[in-house]
Amino acid sequence: MKLNRFPIPFLFLAILGLLAALWAGLMRLGWQLPALTPSLAMLHGPVMISGFLGTLITLERAAAMKQKWMYAPPLLSGLGWLLAAILPNLPLGVILLTLASLGGAAILTEIVRREFAPHTVTMFLGSLAWLTGNLLWMFGWQIYQVVFFWMAFLVLTIAGERLELSRVLRPTQMQQILFGIIVGIFITGVVAALFNLQLGVRLSGLGLLLLPLWSLRNDIAWRNLRHKLPLTRYIAWCLAFGLIWLGISGGLSLGFGAQAAGPRYDAVLHAVFVGFVISMIFGHAPIIFPALLGIPINFQPAFYFHLVLLHVSLLARIIADYTNQSALRMWGGLMNEVAILIFIAMTVYSVRKGMQAG
Repeated sequence: MKLNRFPIPFLFLAILGLLAALWAGLMRLGWQLPALTPSLAMLHGPVMISGFLGTLITLERAAAMKQKWMYAPPLLSGLGWLLAAILPNLPLGVILLTLASLGGAAILTEIVRREFAPHTVTMFLGSLAWLTGNLLWMFGWQIYQVVFFWMAFLVLTIAGERLELSRVLRPTQMQQILFGIIVGIFITGVVAALFNLQLGVRLSGLGLLLLPLWSLRNDIAWRNLRHKLPLTRYIAWCLAFGLIWLGISGGLSLGFGAQAAGPRYDAVLHAVFVGFVISMIFGHAPIIFPALLGIPINFQPAFYFHLVLLHVSLLARIIADYTNQSALRMWGGLMNEVAILIFIAMTVYSVRKGMQAG
């Protein structure tokens, strides 16, 4: 099977952004590492969300839609994080990231125009959340004030994709209405957090808690946990673990309220961004990368190693956050990143195996 080389430069910028964000994350955890750029540690969240995930998500959509103008957003986000890190005193990087999110919203506008459905509208709302968060950040709002918009970008994007796949189970109209109500609660909380942080965080936390509960009946992932095909079963476990962490984050927000910094802030955010989002990436990579590169990924039972390591180390990190064990938090965060690096290595290995098999 022939390798499609066109997406490779975009993937390079995305993976480079991931590595930079991981380096910054270790610095923020307290590991003594050289600062690659003066502002990299402070850009950990924006680089991970817009630089890595924003590039990857918009690239996937551009490849699926097969329209050349749609490759502009992943290019802007890939270059934007790089300029933001290298030239922190200039606004150019932030402007490019904001333009990338505007392009992401434009892509979803076209998708909704072609297919107006609950799942496309949900993903469109996610793209608007990404754009709103970047605009607020560009105009000087603090990251702890806008991070919930970035969270909404990823949560609604994934929720929309899962809703699309749930059509296999034919959810009733009442179940679809319930999904819309849950999304409405979550979005209301995200917006309300700008004006009343405690109320907004608890309300959005309720939405995060309800989404995985809704999925128990309506997401096919739970039924695939014992599927006969090894790859399908692995993907289902990735999704199930991710949904559990989403509920945990919602429960923590609902129970403890807003945190502007500190260990509990770390726990709530990383339960979503690591436990939910990264686990979903682990599960969707065997589907996304073949679609982008035209090369199949051969499933390896060793994939379970980085999946288990991710969730065990995240559990240790969350426990450390609530028991004030800084050393355990540092090691838990480090093992989170080791799991991600092993995932990258295994994916590259599997792609090469697929090329050889072709």
